[in-house]
Amino acid sequence: MSGPPGPQGPGAPRLRPFSIKTKLGTLVVVSVFITTGLLMIAVRTETELRFITVFSVIATLLITQFVAHSLTAPLDEMNTVARSISHGDYTRRVRGHDRGDELGDLAATINRMADDLEAQDRQRKELVANVSHELRTPIAGLRAVLENVVDGVSAADPETMRTALKQTERLGRLVETLLDLSRLDNGVVPLKARRFEVWPYLSGVLKEANMVSSARGGLASGSGSHTRTDVHLHLDVCPPELTAHADPERIHQVVANLIDNAVKHSPPHGRVTVKARGGAGPDSLTLEVVDEGPGIPESEWHRVFERFNRGPYTDPAAGGAALPTTVPVGPGGSDGGTGLGLAIARWAVELHGGRIGVAESTRGCRIQVILPGLSRGSG
Repeated sequence: MSGPPGPQGPGAPRLRPFSIKTKLGTLVVVSVFITTGLLMIAVRTETELRFITVFSVIATLLITQFVAHSLTAPLDEMNTVARSISHGDYTRRVRGHDRGDELGDLAATINRMADDLEAQDRQRKELVANVSHELRTPIAGLRAVLENVVDGVSAADPETMRTALKQTERLGRLVETLLDLSRLDNGVVPLKARRFEVWPYLSGVLKEANMVSSARGGLASGSGSHTRTDVHLHLDVCPPELTAHADPERIHQVVANLIDNAVKHSPPHGRVTVKARGGAGPDSLTLEVVDEGPGIPESEWHRVFERFNRGPYTDPAAGGAALPTTVPVGPGGSDGGTGLGLAIARWAVELHGGRIGVAESTRGCRIQVILPGLSRGSG
């Protein structure tokens, strides 16, 4: 926001035609000239010295007041803005950052500090929202399983306990990602990439999605509150022995959020299809999640993965029609969702160096994910 460093280098002082030193020096020189000039006038006109002294003092004070005001007014504003920032208001900015003196540099520095603090505060809030969003699903699944056992709906057999243990383990893994999420903006989130078989992996993700939705009983899901047990999940992997190289935990975030979003916008007894195909590189992967809902207008495709962008609520009772709302079309829905599901999916895909986006579809919405596999290394 301030001017670039001079030729002396970034650490050397710059020559400023209107710096504070220059202004103060000019003030002294002008005061001396005024006093000298008045004395010369007094000598030639035989004016009493006391009148000349009074005029000299008044002129000097006026000039000094003018210069002092130009220096203290910005400082007062900076003090006000700094006090607001200390109270948590990061929207205030200091004017005059384009001045050609040291106060302009100070104003630019304060504005940059306010920008950084505002960004950090926003990132902190988004981090809390992301973590809360991701913790909902395993907590909801675990609670549903335990409630069924307590109410006698299901027995506490090994299979049920394994389901509860699986949700608990996933909850523990999500808690461990807190540190990773905190490093997101620095680009140092580690990827634990490995080779895995796609069919059994995605089968497990779909089975878990079915289990959570059927046992949810009105509990909040990962990106909203819905109990869609009428939507059928279908898996299409070709070839069946397809393998991929990626971080399974991150890909679980992607697929789970895409399925949750697709189910929420599906019509009654609709179908959500998860397709997996090999990519161009070794162990690369192309994933698609296709639903039969109303779809997303092409003009809104670029906004789908924005955080907190929530679209119209799809009413299953209305045949999957999107009810008009005042919020923009987007991924989260307006039925209480946070609008974070597809934003988290994009984050996980971009960690792999992949791409995610809305693809053309004759019916419903088709989200396509492309993972580079070994072309990015082992992560």
